[in-house]
Amino acid sequence: MEQGLRDCCRSIRIGKILIQSDEETQKAKVYYAKFPPDVYRRKVLLMYPILSTGNTVIEAVRVLIEHGVQPKHIILLSLFSTPHGAKSIIQEFPDITILTTEVHPVAPTHFGQRYFGTD
Repeated sequence: MEQGLRDCCRSIRIGKILIQSDEETQKAKVYYAKFPPDVYRRKVLLMYPILSTGNTVIEAVRVLIEHGVQPKHIILLSLFSTPHGAKSIIQEFPDITILTTEVHPVAPTHFGQRYFGTD
């Protein structure tokens, strides 16, 4: 998703967040976060391709808020979303905007494998 954004918006400022969820507890842990210094003054496109439980995105939004970004300035871009994941995010952060191509009860687990050619 990042490369597509860079291709159409060449001068866009991009930050990074690395979050991994524990396989047993599903608790998300932040390992790395780096943003442009003025991120708190910007609208933020948070790109997350497959939204399943919402736990990882909720943690990412918390990190953005810690850096001064208002939830109403965060737009989540997702290719696929489950109703549960979208509801979890909206319950936690009602001012966030979610844009997705499809909402379905089952998230496609094969997407990453096909996209990256590892299937």
